[in-house]
Amino acid sequence: MRLRALLDTEAMGLRLLGGEDELDRPVRGVMTTDLRDPSRYLSGGELVLTGLAWRRDDSDSEPFVRILANAGVAGLAAGEAELGAVPDDLVEACLRHRLPLFAVDETVAFATITEHVVRQVSGERAGDLAAVVDRHRRLMTSGPAGGGPDVVLDLLTSDLDLHAWVLSPTGRQIAGAGEPLPPQVGAELAGRHLAATRTGRPGPHRAEVDGTAYSLFPVRDTARSTLPAPSRDVRETVLSDWLLAVAADAGEWPAARLDLLQGVTQLIAVERDRRDAARSVRRRLAQEVLELVQAGAAPAEIAARLRVAAPVLLPGLGTAPHWQVVVARVEWAADGTHLSGGRAAQALLEEILVDPAVTGPDSVDRIAVAHTDDEAIALVPLTALAPRGSDGPHAREESDAPEPREAALHADALLSAVRAPLSAGLADDGRLTLGVSAAVHSAEGLRGALEEARHARRVAAARPGPVCAAGHHELASHVLLLPFVPDDVRRAFTARLLDPLRDYDRRHRAELIETLEAFLDCDGSWTRCAARLHLHVNTLRYRVGRIEQLTGRDLSRLEDKLDFFLALRMS
Repeated sequence: MRLRALLDTEAMGLRLLGGEDELDRPVRGVMTTDLRDPSRYLSGGELVLTGLAWRRDDSDSEPFVRILANAGVAGLAAGEAELGAVPDDLVEACLRHRLPLFAVDETVAFATITEHVVRQVSGERAGDLAAVVDRHRRLMTSGPAGGGPDVVLDLLTSDLDLHAWVLSPTGRQIAGAGEPLPPQVGAELAGRHLAATRTGRPGPHRAEVDGTAYSLFPVRDTARSTLPAPSRDVRETVLSDWLLAVAADAGEWPAARLDLLQGVTQLIAVERDRRDAARSVRRRLAQEVLELVQAGAAPAEIAARLRVAAPVLLPGLGTAPHWQVVVARVEWAADGTHLSGGRAAQALLEEILVDPAVTGPDSVDRIAVAHTDDEAIALVPLTALAPRGSDGPHAREESDAPEPREAALHADALLSAVRAPLSAGLADDGRLTLGVSAAVHSAEGLRGALEEARHARRVAAARPGPVCAAGHHELASHVLLLPFVPDDVRRAFTARLLDPLRDYDRRHRAELIETLEAFLDCDGSWTRCAARLHLHVNTLRYRVGRIEQLTGRDLSRLEDKLDFFLALRMS
């Protein structure tokens, strides 16, 4: 609306005191203040209402008006209830700064003006944006000409002054208008959204991060749900749904604006479906390779299928790839409901493995992920480099690229940035476990890589916590054996060796367990262990002697050292 429209409404009781040439200024909002310096609360385009409580003498008007003018407000309306007529010094200051000034009759409440302006501004903006969104709905549903979700988010910014971002369940930014969200903020918002979704509360959800309020709207992944909405288990899609994060508190929004934002999420869901469909070829290729590997097909047959897959997964690259296998599993606590975790794990693997440096609508992720009922299996291509010093056709200088082992995926690195938000989505009844194989350079190695990744995932599953991973390098250690020891055997073994020490520590505060751990970690070196614990060597010898006396073991024997070592790892 324009300032001029305020004079056309008799119920407003406004009289123009100056600035007639500026009445075509647009009004974007309204603010009531009696602060001497309200600049921190102004963003431009407001009609400012004031009762003049900030004015003590005629010298106060000039700085107050200058602050408003510099902030780009549309106009100033001064009430006459307290001081009677608006002071001349305020009128003159507004004339100097070309700021339209209105007098508000004492019979008119500021709330009346505020309600009128907000209704007019919100109605105009919502109506205009609804028409534009409807146009883009038709464009997006008929093809890619609509420009994707970034176009709609730009409209929210330009037409409603709303800054918004589309985020994945891990907090990765998929689309946005204006400045990108810092990664840590995106991860925090995703975690808050997933936690709120698991409670069953309908969106939008409110979250405050670093002093900024956000409203989080779910973007439903309806393609992955097999049940109608009223009967849907939230766990089916909680780990695959996108969300729309808006930098505003939607708690006081009218129904029309909330409906508009729900329409925006539906547009984004169309784009989600389009991107999901684009992955169907890679998924099919992964499924075919997986079936050949599990069926024990000849390496030549698997290699032929990989040659078909390579141009899709490695467009524009002529080098033969190394491959890694990543296995993921999502499990929910048994509650009488059967939930297949394969699809959820597939969606998560595709998200976790996507290149974080490329998040725009033209991004090309080269990951092929298949799934069974219980697990997802990713076939990850790594560019194969010739050995250092090679003079073959694919030889590269050392400075051009890293060796394959350096380009390979590492289990801990995959989950480091996504552990917190995913843990919120898994809550108390879900787990994500992930295993990563070593890189293999041929089809002959894929079967072994698949088994290696599955073993690594079982090692991860034996660890505490909702999100765990293990890599192939851990399979050459004792940790490979420990997860498969039955729980009752583990408890009996550790109790027999460690319970006497724990009881003694509780009674005497002797720190025998801590001493035992340090002694083994120092390979039985008295000097190094005493230095680590800040003890005299004779004191250390006394503690070790007490350990041997309580357990009947001899820490000079390798077998007894090994038993204590394993007991500590299993405790």
